[in-house]
Amino acid sequence: MLADWELVIRLLLAALLGSVIGFERERLLWAAGLRTHMLVCVGACLMMIVSAFGFADVLGGPHVILDPSRIAAQVVSGIGFLGAGSILLRGEVVRGLTTAASLWAVAGIGLAVGGGLYTAAMASTAIILVILAGIKPIEERYRQSRQTVELKIQARRGEMSADLLRKTLGERAARVRQLIIRDNPAAGCEDVTIVLARTSPEDAARIGEQLNGLSCVTDLTGAA
Repeated sequence: MLADWELVIRLLLAALLGSVIGFERERLLWAAGLRTHMLVCVGACLMMIVSAFGFADVLGGPHVILDPSRIAAQVVSGIGFLGAGSILLRGEVVRGLTTAASLWAVAGIGLAVGGGLYTAAMASTAIILVILAGIKPIEERYRQSRQTVELKIQARRGEMSADLLRKTLGERAARVRQLIIRDNPAAGCEDVTIVLARTSPEDAARIGEQLNGLSCVTDLTGAA
């Protein structure tokens, strides 16, 4: 059986490591933030301590077999209900998968601390923090590089051209992947679709402002 001071240290360490992961989620204003991650980590640590050391009094009895891994296995599977609660479907976009995964990982950290695997727990905390905070800018940069935006405008007939786009947009003209011009007899103008690659919504708005300043542009529908 562990000494009381070591039990307290394990629980406090679990709270500390859980708070490190939770703070990163709290910074992004996710529902499962600082307190949730701390609670999950401390709870998992406590369950592991109970599983490993809570049945010492009955071990001396005949035909008593202890399997400390059983409670740990239940923690790993049971944490799923918290993870499911953090996953939201907004339109066609799923949000919260990363937070659900971080909760599941934090439960593992708590189990490691409860089992006395301090090096594994602290190393896992550092790795998870790097994944959540350090790789996110790389992920966003990659998504932006794959993102395309369409600008739809109306222009007077015969006045919109690729040369005019290059002169107007300057360096941003390199982002133009397609220029589609269709005659619109009913409106007496041309419908122009400009497909932009590697463009964020903010950049698309700035490009739209540049195009809207052209004298030949009669209407700017916006990004799609």
